[in-house]
Amino acid sequence: MCGIVGYVGRRNASDVLIDGLKRLEYRGYDSAGLALRTGDGLIILKEVGKVADLERMLEEISPCSTQGIGHTRWATHGGVTQVNAHPHRDGSGKFAIVHNGIVENYMELKEELEREGVEFLSETDTEVVVHLIATSFSQTGDILETLVHLQRRLRGSFALVVIQQDLPDRIYCVRKGSPLVLGSGDGESFCASDVPAFLPYTRNIQYLEEGDIAEISLDGIRVWDENGCPVEKAVFTVDWDVSMTEKSGFSHFMLKEIHEQGMVLRSTLKGRIADGRTAVHQELGWDAEMASKWDKVHLVACGTSYYSALVAERVLEKWTDLEIKVDVASEYRYRHIKCDPSTLAVFVSQSGETADTLAAQRKARADGAHCLAITNVRGSTLAREVHSVMLLKAGPEIGVAATKTFTGQMAALFLVALQLGRLRGTLPSDEEERLINELIHIPYKVELLLERENEVMELAKRYANKSNFLFIGRGISFPIALEGALKLKEISYIHAEAYAAGEMKHGPIALLEPDVPVLAVIPRDGLYEKTLSNIQEAKARNAPLIAVCTEGDTIIPQHVESVIEIPWTDEEFTPFLSIVPLQFLAFHIALLKGREIDQPRNLAKSVTVE
Repeated sequence: MCGIVGYVGRRNASDVLIDGLKRLEYRGYDSAGLALRTGDGLIILKEVGKVADLERMLEEISPCSTQGIGHTRWATHGGVTQVNAHPHRDGSGKFAIVHNGIVENYMELKEELEREGVEFLSETDTEVVVHLIATSFSQTGDILETLVHLQRRLRGSFALVVIQQDLPDRIYCVRKGSPLVLGSGDGESFCASDVPAFLPYTRNIQYLEEGDIAEISLDGIRVWDENGCPVEKAVFTVDWDVSMTEKSGFSHFMLKEIHEQGMVLRSTLKGRIADGRTAVHQELGWDAEMASKWDKVHLVACGTSYYSALVAERVLEKWTDLEIKVDVASEYRYRHIKCDPSTLAVFVSQSGETADTLAAQRKARADGAHCLAITNVRGSTLAREVHSVMLLKAGPEIGVAATKTFTGQMAALFLVALQLGRLRGTLPSDEEERLINELIHIPYKVELLLERENEVMELAKRYANKSNFLFIGRGISFPIALEGALKLKEISYIHAEAYAAGEMKHGPIALLEPDVPVLAVIPRDGLYEKTLSNIQEAKARNAPLIAVCTEGDTIIPQHVESVIEIPWTDEEFTPFLSIVPLQFLAFHIALLKGREIDQPRNLAKSVTVE
């Protein structure tokens, strides 16, 4: 959840680190800091607030340095204060570290150090780690031995980056549970929590595995395993363009990413359809014999990814004969659920680093399931650990609130469902071809909706002053109601709940009054009339009504005060269309309320701690 950047090279380190931290702001943070190695020793600057505040501090002193580490902190241990911000240093001032994650046994380690006379300035678990490093190094004089020993003493999930005053032109990294990626250029090296931090400088990257220790220096990168044995790391070339991490004329990353959804859908589908049929089995390494061994599918994810799995549940039930279960990753790993070699376990994560999703995947794999990852990040921990991977190919998503990756996830999951139906013989060829034909037209229909942003913007003005919203939907539209409510609460901070429309009389109807808008997702589908009856129930309680309905519907406008129309499509594909106006509505209400849309309070893009 925190952002880490490290640099060794010939450039001005403070410029590289500030640029990197800005590119990691989407991860969420409450304070920021730098440690720079200069001829006079380590300089540490940190501040509560934005990276821009830290940048102003740097302008006042203009330090000369080509080696440093940077951090954006998300408070877990200790309040949001300057003293708790990273980097932290040891008593001698020679070591400084930045840290992402949680050290579970920090209290017992702290008590041990206090008995040895160590004094602490902060409330953080991180300060305990830097004192442990300094104490061990004073005994061994060997930084690698120190870091090997450190890992054996720490319990928890963490990523550490260490700088030392007397070790010029090198920085050390430790990875256990929290992601760290390394980058190499000509006479310079980088480390970071995520690739965008150093994308302007290099596309050559290496991923650290569990327990790895790395040295980044002017001469390149060296890596050792948790026992201190040298290991070779594959170098990946990232195909993302720098412009993908910039706003490109849009006011916000979220708005840009909403508008990229047609392009993302084409990218996700590209090369995965051939001759009117689904063609992902080779990419996934599947065949009919393998698919015949599965009798159930587990879909596991968190947040928006979980809602994409709920959408996929409906089509998997329809197109295959498999038993389908969907669960939140943080719950799945603690359930006594049947998972064995006859299970296909699908894990959905935009980043591929979501802590609960990774833990759930490890449980399923240990139980013998075939594990598939749906992720946007090639080389992520999830992608490396599973049997099969399907990449979204959506490009980097910077806005904290997921938009384009949600539609990309749905498209990928639909392809998986179609492929399973074909391999298992449960989806007739002519029906598959008909569905594929409609699916390849969805990007165009999404782009038609994107052109109507102004209509939703005007609607937002009407409802931006409301304090509570209720979203409803049935069938495949219910997960879209859930996602619409999540988007609104995430970025506008308005309380919004979503219910299956049939649950109205089981509680939510008690909340209805003239100041509580009800937004119904009601395309023309098999449950249209039932959802319409729920709209009429809400209307009888004088609740303001908004409907997302199919173009040409003449009935809905008679019962609601506001209508958002979507193009016609098959029932299965309506989620790709109905979500777009809900994303726009959340965005424009948040804009009218002056919210930090790309970096909403208390939220992080990648939740890398449990």
